[in-house]
Amino acid sequence: MGRHALPGQPPVPLTLRKSARARRISLRISQLDGRVTLTYPQGVPESEALSFAKTKEDWIREHLEARPDAVDIGFGESIPIEGVVRRIVPAEGRRILLDRDNVSVPAGGEARRLARFLKELARDRLIGACDDYAAMLGRSYSSLTMRDTRSRWGSCSSHGGLMFSWRLILAPSEVLHYVAAHEVAHLAEMNHSPAFWAQVERIFGPYSEPRRWLRENGTDLHRYRFDAGT
Repeated sequence: MGRHALPGQPPVPLTLRKSARARRISLRISQLDGRVTLTYPQGVPESEALSFAKTKEDWIREHLEARPDAVDIGFGESIPIEGVVRRIVPAEGRRILLDRDNVSVPAGGEARRLARFLKELARDRLIGACDDYAAMLGRSYSSLTMRDTRSRWGSCSSHGGLMFSWRLILAPSEVLHYVAAHEVAHLAEMNHSPAFWAQVERIFGPYSEPRRWLRENGTDLHRYRFDAGT
């Protein structure tokens, strides 16, 4: 995998990937970090792939400019918590406090402190939701873990282990609950068959709206930058 760039202001970094499975040259722009990946077949010269990217420069720059700006967590910034946008302000005491308009965070490492608080809040909400849905389903899960995943919001292993992105706590509550129900339903149906979706609807109810919200707005939840490793 090589790195190049389209010249211009600003230059656009390109990640080149030669693939034995590729049948044509293709471009992909990550909605999470804006990385531009140029994939091309084994028999195609690198220069030809770069020429292809040059012909798509206007398209690439247009898509990059349309991406939402990243938000570095700190005092004065705003962040959605359970779908409610709150301003980050200094706390008078040593605890993080939520009210309708603000999240008060003690000074000093506030991004790291807030990330830890959000992870704990997400775990609390997800355990409660998964316990309820598992009881309705008549199945039990073996574990529940939290990660900062980039490619999926949740998963269910064949051994009943549930995994969720803690950033779901930034989404509206019904979206978090939908994802919890989705993964719990996999305890009964390890697929996405009509039988699976019937289980989701049985334990959660109509799910089209939260599913659509996540598809249309989920990328924005990755805008918020905390300390490394969150």
